[in-house]
Amino acid sequence: MSDYKELNDTLKSVSADLTRVSDDLSRKAEAALAEAKNSGNLSTETKAEVDKLITAQTAGSAAIDKITARLEDLEKKGSRRGSSDERAQSVGAQFIGHERMQGISSGSIQANQNLSIPVRNALLSAGVAEGVVEPQRLPGIDVMPKRRLFVRDLIAPGRTTSPAIFWVQQTGFTNNAAVVPEGTKKPESSITFATKITPVVTIAHIFKASKQILDDFAQLQSMVDAEMEYGLKYVEEQEFLFGAGGAGNIEGIVPQASAFAPAFAPERRSKIDDLRLAVLQAQLARMPVDGFVLHSIDWAEIELTKTVDGAYVMANPAQIMGPTIWGKPVVETEEPEFEGEFLAGAFRTAAQVFDREDANVVIATTNTDDFEKNMISIRCEERTALAVKRPEAFVTGPFGQAVAAGG
Repeated sequence: MSDYKELNDTLKSVSADLTRVSDDLSRKAEAALAEAKNSGNLSTETKAEVDKLITAQTAGSAAIDKITARLEDLEKKGSRRGSSDERAQSVGAQFIGHERMQGISSGSIQANQNLSIPVRNALLSAGVAEGVVEPQRLPGIDVMPKRRLFVRDLIAPGRTTSPAIFWVQQTGFTNNAAVVPEGTKKPESSITFATKITPVVTIAHIFKASKQILDDFAQLQSMVDAEMEYGLKYVEEQEFLFGAGGAGNIEGIVPQASAFAPAFAPERRSKIDDLRLAVLQAQLARMPVDGFVLHSIDWAEIELTKTVDGAYVMANPAQIMGPTIWGKPVVETEEPEFEGEFLAGAFRTAAQVFDREDANVVIATTNTDDFEKNMISIRCEERTALAVKRPEAFVTGPFGQAVAAGG
């Protein structure tokens, strides 16, 4: 654009000079004709001046032809759109160079005076038809974050083909074994049992979607399947931990666990101490602990425990540390009601999960009026049971529980 403007300015200058030469040549020609008429011929001086003006006029015309050709070449290359100087400048240059803006720079325009600067052929976003410029499409679906579910991993797995689990539990053992003199009656011991029945329960939910959306968006169906299965596992974990039982529900571990009753209170007692005291309580019941369940906030507090010198007790933050304490794995839960409490227990030996039907997804189109409406019903369900064989193997309660009587 700077070349175009320079050529345009040169063209104006040469045109002005050529006009001046033509005017001078016309006046000189009239004088020459008058001189020839009066004297019969032209003087040498007059002839030289006329020849000089004719030469200048010829040179000026040639220069104009060259400049005009150059300008046309620039226009063909797209260096210019529109007309005159405004086309040779950007919109910003037009704005700054406009005479009204020059007036602002010199302070000659009043603050309340309207300013209108023409910008030709401006294309705005509002003037573009919808769909012409498409938004960027990110692949996949941004799904919601999910809680990590690990409680099932602590409990012994099992399978069943029945609607209920029937099992026999030893409830007592009276040991009267003793040294017996020769010829005397042997002492009699006794063992007591109880029968237990744990029902297999169904955890399920359904989801409805149109046939069209599932056909048109194939990834949506797999996402729905995954979300529905996660929903089952989330409720399953809540039932395994806190289920109230009765009416075909799961009776969870926490409602059946023994209340935390520490045998003694160590000096400068902390949450780390309470977990060790819970291990002791289960050990005294002859059921060694193999895992803990803690709220995420309580576990974070334990991991951040420091010595009086400011060193971390649990681990070096620069190293990767698994969630373990006292050599036992720790499972975190985000259940609000469990903050400030814990569960310690012999999960692998004192409880067992029995799966009757694994989590599965079934699709149907004949539910009520689904066929008429082109709707699809998606069902996700599982059937499972939890048998807590030794409730005394689990210890639960709040941190800082008072020492048991006689401890």
